[in-house]
Amino acid sequence: MTSDMEAQAGPVQVRGTVLTVRRVDAYFGMTLVAPAIAARFKPGQFITLAVGGPDSSMLLSRAFSIHDVRPDHGGTVEIVFAVHGRGTQWLAERRARDVLDVTGPLGKPFPLPRDPANCLLIGGGYGSAPLFSLADKLRERGCQTDFLLGAGSGDRVFGALTARRTGRTATITTEDGSLGSRGMVTDMLDQVIHEARTDVIYACGPMPMLRQITALAARYDIPVQAAVEEAMACGVGVCMTCVLPVIGSDGITRMSRSCVDGPVFRGEQVRWDEVGTIPFDAFGAPGWEPRSRRAAQAGQAGNGTPQAEPRGAAGRPSHGS
Repeated sequence: MTSDMEAQAGPVQVRGTVLTVRRVDAYFGMTLVAPAIAARFKPGQFITLAVGGPDSSMLLSRAFSIHDVRPDHGGTVEIVFAVHGRGTQWLAERRARDVLDVTGPLGKPFPLPRDPANCLLIGGGYGSAPLFSLADKLRERGCQTDFLLGAGSGDRVFGALTARRTGRTATITTEDGSLGSRGMVTDMLDQVIHEARTDVIYACGPMPMLRQITALAARYDIPVQAAVEEAMACGVGVCMTCVLPVIGSDGITRMSRSCVDGPVFRGEQVRWDEVGTIPFDAFGAPGWEPRSRRAAQAGQAGNGTPQAEPRGAAGRPSHGS
């Protein structure tokens, strides 16, 4: 029997045996036997898989959200993925009893409400995969779960049947109208919030979708817990590939690592319009100064004290045109 101490421990690197690889409409589902990872998992966390085999030139692992685990049924871990390149194509070609290098569970999970709440779970494409294990945990806490899922076409909506079977309500949208309502999930968000009396939103999917959800939820003062989809190289916080600007509780923007500080962030703290950039006022950026220093300089300016020459964005003196 797995101990409570093991369940609360950090990530592990193991050799996981492939149980099944199957098509799930436009995607692939893979189930691995990895008991140590299954025992430690919390909804919202992810794993990384080494791809290509021992002689491959593909050195970087691939990161995947965990869809489901079965710690009491052999310790299985399930992921869902789409084929985007050589790495995921190699994974799609695996067969039962193949053995893969697996590391996980990684990242910070979704936080759960202290008290029962009306929870709206929003997924775009196979970004909805981590939401179903989350829904199970929310229901254990007495929460009501409503689903809002969408994609470009019906075969790219992941988990529609499960959402309809297990959620209090399930709203489906597709851009081509082949399943559910025609449009984007954000087109239905206002209506669903009103009908479900939503208290909190959990979302996972493309970054533009998360940005719009956060903006719409702000109108109703509804908190958003967003699992971001950022490209990851190492998965353990070393390479800084997956950073994005996030405002901390102290009001300072820091370049946070999605793999370690996330992938779940409070939506209102992410500077969505500046994802992919380093804002000039981010901690450590060339133009960054502590607020205390800026306030002191502002006070000096108000008192007529001469100011130092302004510095450009690259940390060099500005030059007039």
